[in-house]
Amino acid sequence: MKKTVAVLAMAGVLVLSGCGSGEAADNKSIVLLPGVAADSAYISMECAARAKAQELGYDLEVQAPQKFDPSLQRPIIDAAIAKRPAAVIVAPTDVSALQKSLEQAKRDGVKVILFDTTTQDPSVAESSVATDNHGVGAAGFQAIADAHPDGGKIWIIGSAPGISTGDDRVEGFVDAANKDPRFQYVGVQYGQDDTAKSAQLTAAALQKDPDIVGIFAASYKESEGAATAVKQAGLTDKITMVSVDADPGQVKALQDGQFQALVAQEFAEIGGVSVEQAVNAIEGKPVTPEIQTGVRVITKENLDTPESQAVVYRTSCS
Repeated sequence: MKKTVAVLAMAGVLVLSGCGSGEAADNKSIVLLPGVAADSAYISMECAARAKAQELGYDLEVQAPQKFDPSLQRPIIDAAIAKRPAAVIVAPTDVSALQKSLEQAKRDGVKVILFDTTTQDPSVAESSVATDNHGVGAAGFQAIADAHPDGGKIWIIGSAPGISTGDDRVEGFVDAANKDPRFQYVGVQYGQDDTAKSAQLTAAALQKDPDIVGIFAASYKESEGAATAVKQAGLTDKITMVSVDADPGQVKALQDGQFQALVAQEFAEIGGVSVEQAVNAIEGKPVTPEIQTGVRVITKENLDTPESQAVVYRTSCS
């Protein structure tokens, strides 16, 4: 009798295991987890990701916090992982705060793809797809250097330390600046994604060093605040303002002369490639561990070219 029960129990386990395996094979769910909602860069990525997911026969769900904040993003990621999608495509809002959540996803068999930003230990992911952010910073410096052949003081306004993309942009800018003896790097301040605070910090920097010739804004909110402070100081014609990203608002500011250059990321490419890598991981196909996409420097002179228009960010997928 005991032997019969044991055999039946084992058969039950085998049947249940077989059902689970079939369900896993049929799982066509991918969750996209950007760093913040209603951001034009992430919307551009989402549009391309949706198109690629549809092309490959997968369902794509998008969830994001209202603010770029790991304390807001973590519960969203944890809830998404708990539903056991086939894969999550994540832009971590902090290099360490989301690590345990992503490790849990891996233990649960959920494939992890990192995009845009990264974590302390990116080996938790099957693939990481992002802009060459060190190159973003270098391109930002070069745009200022081209406008000021005699050199001068240069300054950075960033978002917050501890965000991998921002840290890399600052490092890329500073590395390039240190190789050019014509320029004096006078520091970095962080606006914490707050336009008003960024304006205040920029105003204080201009009071301390009124002869600054170039400002590199490493993110969108900071660029808005810095441009406002430069305009209020009456220095728009003297200071070269270079901002990362190509949001429609930034493009308008470029046309109006508030910015002299935008360093645009190729977010549409990031979206499509991220989904491709996720599907490859799900289906057991070869995956590329790290993929870096390029940048394009947009100026008023080249704004209307097809190459520049292709990387201007979108505000909707319609």
